[in-house]
Formats: sequence, C-alpha cells, structure tokens
Amino acid sequence: MENIHTSKTQNFVRILLGIFMITAAIGHFTFQRDDFQAQVPNWVPLDKDLVVILSGIVEIALGLGMIFLTKYKVQVGIALALFYVLVFPGNIAQYLNGTSAFGLDTDQTRLIRLFFQPVLIFLTLWSSGAIAFFKGLKR
Repeated sequence: MENIHTSKTQNFVRILLGIFMITAAIGHFTFQRDDFQAQVPNWVPLDKDLVVILSGIVEIALGLGMIFLTKYKVQVGIALALFYVLVFPGNIAQYLNGTSAFGLDTDQTRLIRLFFQPVLIFLTLWSSGAIAFFKGLKR
C-alpha cells in the first residue's frame, strides 16, 4: 500500500485524533471506566470490564499509530475507522436504553452523539489519506 501525501491540515487532524484516542483510552482504565462499561451492550457475550480494558488497549495502539506510524497512516486510518464502526452499536445501545454516561443524560444529547460517529469516521479516513487511497483504486 503506497504512502499517500497528506496536507499539514490533514496531519494536524490525524494527530488530534490520535491524542483523542489516547485520552479516551486513559478514561477506559481510570476516571470514566464505569461510563465505558455502561456503553457495552448487554448482548455482548463478554464481561463488560474486560471489553472496556481490551478496547482501551486497542485505542492506545490506534492513537499511537495515528500519531507515529506515518508510513502506515492509511492502514492505521482504515483500522481506526473500522474501530469506530465496531463501537457504534454501543452508542446506539446508549440511546435506545436511555443510559446516562459521559454527561449524556437526555435522549436528545444521546441522539445528537450518534451523528458525530460518521464525522469521526470521515475525519479519520480523510486525515490519514485513506479516502485518497480508495479514490486511487478506482482508476
């Protein structure tokens, strides 16, 4: 997979997303652990705390990858976008079950949050050069 050139703005956003992921991961292990456990849908067949720990580890790896693995930024961006897709059912479950977490304590705020996941996915794919990579495959 070729290394796609990205602009300074894309690189800035990519690094911000990496910092965001590392910060979120820290929350998995510390001050937001209960909130993250509340996000795990009841149908997931694993212990909620284990899911939170494992997803925190993945978030650290993806966050560090977004910042430092510039040679593989397209691959890391695709992996992070897929991660956002995989955790989206937790956001949906939070809305459907009326679960208060992360300061989202009304149906309106929980619904609004659902619309930010596609934005995160787009920003991840754009900032990592993955969109340009996929466009290049069409040629």
